Amino acid sequence: MPQTLPPASADSGSRLPSVLQIFLAFTKIGLTSFGGGLSGWMLREFVQRRNWLSEAEFLSGLALAQAFPGVNVVNLAIWVGFRLRGGVGALAGALGLVVPAMVLALVVVAAFATMATSDSVHLALAGVAAAAVGLSLQTGLRAARRAARGVPALAVMVVTFVAIFLLKLPLLWVVGAMAPLSIGLAYLRLREGGQA
Repeated sequence: MPQTLPPASADSGSRLPSVLQIFLAFTKIGLTSFGGGLSGWMLREFVQRRNWLSEAEFLSGLALAQAFPGVNVVNLAIWVGFRLRGGVGALAGALGLVVPAMVLALVVVAAFATMATSDSVHLALAGVAAAAVGLSLQTGLRAARRAARGVPALAVMVVTFVAIFLLKLPLLWVVGAMAPLSIGLAYLRLREGGQA
């Protein structure tokens, strides 16, 4: 069944955030996320907590962000910002995510050189990394549950997982082969749905 995204302003019960709110929301995410898991944090912040986007919209944006070259979470920040406030929102999302965190990282790296030998620091970082993996896993399972509609989509997911995780084939080759196949299957599904 074809799925179209309504304008963000049409979401029931949601109020469009200002550009400053978008910037501050991404600044908060950029400054409080460690070791990955940013997409999970964004899902929690924008879908579950602030209700700026629906889960379907967010997961569509996540899929699109991962299909483009570059850093996935920056692509996702651009998409979320654009979805909420157009080009200015996209700029606010990207700058909010990157710039404050980059400044903080420079300060922390300078300070870390003096604390790198502490076991407590390494233990704390391992704990933070575990939480980040948990967030990423949660987002991945949500996306998989929504994407696995029908045998062809499930087969693409399984083949991709086996090829990358078990067979350890090069990511670029697997994506290069599976993406056109998946798009073709989705096209056929949409075409059949249109004729039904």
